[in-house]
Amino acid sequence: MQLIVGFAPGGGTDIIARTIVEAVSATFPVPLVVVNRPGAGGAIAAEQVSRAAPDGHTLLMAGGSESTSLPAHRELPYDPKRSFSAVIRLTRNAHFICTRGRGGKFTTLAQVIEAAKASRGGITHGSSGVGTLSHSIFIMFERATGTELLHVPYTGGGPQQQALLAGQIDLAVQASDELGGLVASGDMLPLAVTTAERHPAYPNVPTMRELGSDLVAENMKGWVGPAGMTEDMITYLHDRFRQGMSTPVWRRFMERAGDPDGYANGPTFQRDMDTLLDAIRGAMRRG
Repeated sequence: MQLIVGFAPGGGTDIIARTIVEAVSATFPVPLVVVNRPGAGGAIAAEQVSRAAPDGHTLLMAGGSESTSLPAHRELPYDPKRSFSAVIRLTRNAHFICTRGRGGKFTTLAQVIEAAKASRGGITHGSSGVGTLSHSIFIMFERATGTELLHVPYTGGGPQQQALLAGQIDLAVQASDELGGLVASGDMLPLAVTTAERHPAYPNVPTMRELGSDLVAENMKGWVGPAGMTEDMITYLHDRFRQGMSTPVWRRFMERAGDPDGYANGPTFQRDMDTLLDAIRGAMRRG
């Protein structure tokens, strides 16, 4: 089986894929091979899988920008709602709206909103690229708060983080697994989290909803295959990956990440991806 990852080796998506493969390899009668197809925010890999035979031997690690954000920004050679058969969601990764810690301009989100309203386009935010989820979250932020920020796109999450720490931008979206020691050291300050509930590892960081803005967006990761897979195939794959989520290998990985259990079955995974994509499209229309 080919398990396609739309990002480079060593990144968060790649690590999720390789960890679950390690957890489930013994339960499959064929080798599981992780194949990296980076480029275009994951769209190159998504297109490849959308065109594959629906025989259960090619899956995509989906749920991120290629599924929930890029399709709102431009035409793609696949339909995120119809080109795939969702199998299982493995993780739900919280996103934090962050600013620079030591030497930064802001200590609360209210200060950011006030400054942004006073200076149209005077507050900058980074992203890991045009059309990525980190870009779209700030579009949703602008619509929810009635502000206008200046977008500064970078080539990935790493350069965006470096720019924030260097004071080159005012705000950035950071995933929970990217914060690490940066918050403990005081170099980075999370102002809000875009999940429905507070994150267990950062209980003092309020949600956007608590701060008065209806903004919920999570970076989901799970397996989808090409459209046309049979229910028996989907059930077979789902059950084996679900088993893998109870192994010590996976449990240790999730404990280190500090995120809540991300499991969802295929239909729920697809519904949640579609809901986020529709929310982003709605925010862009209002803009």
